[in-house]
Amino acid sequence: MKKLFYLIIFLNYCFLWSQTKVSGIVVDESENPIPFANVYFKDSTEGTITNDDGRFYLESDQTYDILIISSLGYTGQELELKKGANYDLKVILVEGELLDEVVVYRGKQSKKNNPAVEILKKIWARKRQNGIRKFDQYQYDKYEKVEFDLNTIDSALMESKLFKGMEFVFEQVDTSRVTGKTYLPIFINEAVYKVYGDNKLKKEKEDLIGNKNSGFSSNQSIISFIQDLYSDYDIYNNYLRFFDKSFVSPLSKTGIDTYNYVLADSTFIDNKWCYNIIYYPRRKNELTFKGDFWVNDTTFAIKEINLQVTKSANINWVKEIYIEQEFEVLNDSVFLLERDYMMSDFSLNKKEESKGIYGKRTTVYDNYEFDIEKGSSFYEVEVDPFNPVIYDRSDEFWSHHRLEDLNKDERGIYTMLDTLKTVPKFKRLYNIGSILASGYIEIDKWNIDYGPIFSTFGMNEAEGLRIRGGGRTYFGPNDMWRIEGYGAYGFKDSKFKYGISGKWLLDRKIRLKVSAGNRRDVEQIGVSLTATNDVLGRSFASSALFTAGANDKLTNINLTTAGIEFEPYKNLKFGMGGSFRTLRSALPDVFSLSYLDAESSTGIASETKQFEMNMSLKYTPGRKTIGYGVERKDVNDDYSILFLNYSAGLKDVLESDFDYEKVQLFFRKPWQVGGFGRLFTTVELGKTFGEVPLSLLSVVPGNQTYFSIFNTFPNLDFYEFVTDTYASVHLEHNFNGRLFSRVPWLRKFNLREIVGLRGVWGELSDENILLNQPANIPLIAPDDRIYWEYSFGIGNIFKVFRIDFNFRGNYLDLPGARRFSVTGAFGFYF
Repeated sequence: MKKLFYLIIFLNYCFLWSQTKVSGIVVDESENPIPFANVYFKDSTEGTITNDDGRFYLESDQTYDILIISSLGYTGQELELKKGANYDLKVILVEGELLDEVVVYRGKQSKKNNPAVEILKKIWARKRQNGIRKFDQYQYDKYEKVEFDLNTIDSALMESKLFKGMEFVFEQVDTSRVTGKTYLPIFINEAVYKVYGDNKLKKEKEDLIGNKNSGFSSNQSIISFIQDLYSDYDIYNNYLRFFDKSFVSPLSKTGIDTYNYVLADSTFIDNKWCYNIIYYPRRKNELTFKGDFWVNDTTFAIKEINLQVTKSANINWVKEIYIEQEFEVLNDSVFLLERDYMMSDFSLNKKEESKGIYGKRTTVYDNYEFDIEKGSSFYEVEVDPFNPVIYDRSDEFWSHHRLEDLNKDERGIYTMLDTLKTVPKFKRLYNIGSILASGYIEIDKWNIDYGPIFSTFGMNEAEGLRIRGGGRTYFGPNDMWRIEGYGAYGFKDSKFKYGISGKWLLDRKIRLKVSAGNRRDVEQIGVSLTATNDVLGRSFASSALFTAGANDKLTNINLTTAGIEFEPYKNLKFGMGGSFRTLRSALPDVFSLSYLDAESSTGIASETKQFEMNMSLKYTPGRKTIGYGVERKDVNDDYSILFLNYSAGLKDVLESDFDYEKVQLFFRKPWQVGGFGRLFTTVELGKTFGEVPLSLLSVVPGNQTYFSIFNTFPNLDFYEFVTDTYASVHLEHNFNGRLFSRVPWLRKFNLREIVGLRGVWGELSDENILLNQPANIPLIAPDDRIYWEYSFGIGNIFKVFRIDFNFRGNYLDLPGARRFSVTGAFGFYF
């Protein structure tokens, strides 16, 4: 009875929301699937093309009786549709004469004398003259709806133990109009914006005036994920960026080398004569789409377009991406974006039957106005624009501002999740997911979180096996203050370590924040050139279980810091503060931090005490954040970083040992190199003025672990090069499979090629060499010539693993020099 009940619900939804549905596969006489075959309803412009496996799904709000299937080289077929829903059709096309209706071609198409390519060239010539770019200023309303759904719902899932006690959720089951699969809505987020732009000033401002979602408003991680997942794009751009990947746009100037184009049809749409062009990729495994678009015959503006990522595209965890855009005709020469729909099918694999999650975004644009000048000051972006009223709008507000009504299923999500949050089992599942995502276990009773749980165990030469426990205050994601700390114990040195810090946000408008903390621990301090006073931060090298050579150059550190920072302009942060640290070797028998000290009875000191004042500037153009508390989360990772730091050591302050000054610069920028992947560039410069001991010098960061660690030199040992003046450059380029996709026997593995080049030059003054004579390690700087390394890497191995082969370029005659190393890393990347 239960199966019958859900079947009745399913059928009711099918007929309620769509009049005609068809799905199936198109094959030839030998049962081989026919990709890119044309499937459409007779006497309509509604159609689709089969995927790489010859499968298709098509639905319409209208009632149609005839389905036409055709492809070049085959005799087309007309199928009678006897029901509103016709699933799992098998269509066999026979080689032979073509019907007049055939509009889709297979195989490579010529670039010369191709009418579709000639139309494409006219689109390129006019793309900057279409839409809102034709006006000096523009403004419009924007409504955005994001929904997540469990898909491929079947009776086995409905009856599984996972949903025991929560069976009522299946009352919301519906069928996707794109894939034909059943799905269960589980989350919806709505947002309303007012958008302003000035083409002369090249500025745009987007004001959020309303936001609402079904049950996760307090979860910053989910909201951040949504915003990063569905960034805006312009189909006229050469490349469209989704999931950190650059897909070649079918309207790109490089499109003719990437896609096959066919002029398929022409007809009136909204009283405008339009051409229909079908496109599909020339090669497999590249980041490409398949689909078609309708373009006006006079303005050569796009009227409608759909894009579907090919199944062979080198992208992880995403089985399908489907995009539709519709443009309204404002007048004879202006076409404006009216509706944008995007659907992604997230799944562990790309098998047809695999279950997953749909992510769907619908954006509607309306109420366009033009040439209303606002002035440059209007576009200044607030540092912290949070307004709690935005997240608590009335039902009347949403009724008025929704540019597209919610359907019955979408309205039901709010009710369903309100009920679901009262179910204890759902709470437990939600908490498990939250722990895995954040690394913290919430203890609501005391408003604290325990964790991070992934730092519980560690090991090094000084401590042996190390256990750690910690926590933080947590009243909510937007707390104005937070205290966090940890305690750790090493079983080899039998010593207890700890760290504690606190931070308070005093003024949200300029992000005025004060912080202070203290830490006593064992640390590998030679793993970064640019200074940091992060009290609770700890390098991976400090606890590496396996290392190349002895991991014995560790330091006992007692660090106390206090600071203040503020952000007067968005993404421009100033900071100032002070620190006092005591540094001595954790293994003095094998690693010495001793230096000459005339005031010592022995003439040698093994411990450094140092008070330091510092001022810093951090500029992160393009950085997007979410949250308004003392801690915020980044939404994107494609922004540049410029960091300047000035430090001054003050002798005799709190018994401090040295006077010195230090200037440092750090610059990092990611570059999206079109369809050739992503390049990361990092530059670091620094100089220390004055005489300082080894513990305060700038150590070129080596890497004795077997893990690939950002901004280190994997073929250098810790403290192999020591400097007081340095310049370092790191280049790493990920081709995202662009090269491997051209090798037939490698294509199916979807591997990604990575190349790296890094170098450092530095010097060490004679005074600093003399001061550090008692140290028992050679003090060498790469001043004779630039030290450099290069590497070749293979990423996306089993979708989660990367391996790098690292080669040392010079200084091969140094004792123990490592000419070659292999490092690896795990990660989940699209």
